[in-house]
Amino acid sequence: MPEYTVLAVLAVLATVGLELLWLRTGVLRRVQFWLAMTVVLAFQVPVDGWLTKLSAPVVRYDEARTLGVRWPWDIPVEDFLFGFSMVTLTILLWARAGRSGEETDDAA
Repeated sequence: MPEYTVLAVLAVLATVGLELLWLRTGVLRRVQFWLAMTVVLAFQVPVDGWLTKLSAPVVRYDEARTLGVRWPWDIPVEDFLFGFSMVTLTILLWARAGRSGEETDDAA
């Protein structure tokens, strides 16, 4: 069973679920968020590509734990899912903390 794949998909589902069911910041509906994700991706591809290139990997993956799909430049597709979850969760929590701070300032 590709555990890394399952965990990557669960991370995305948990992050999106957290936004839709609890945080409700509206971040996922903003163009700025998707532009930020494009910038993240622009940096992730060359760095992750260098780290995971099959010709001289810095980071090795057990292919039995992944789908075995690598694109582009030998990057396991699961890395994009984890990257999305990590960056998105950080932005969501930051947005929520900022909104909570604004509510506290208004009450004072």
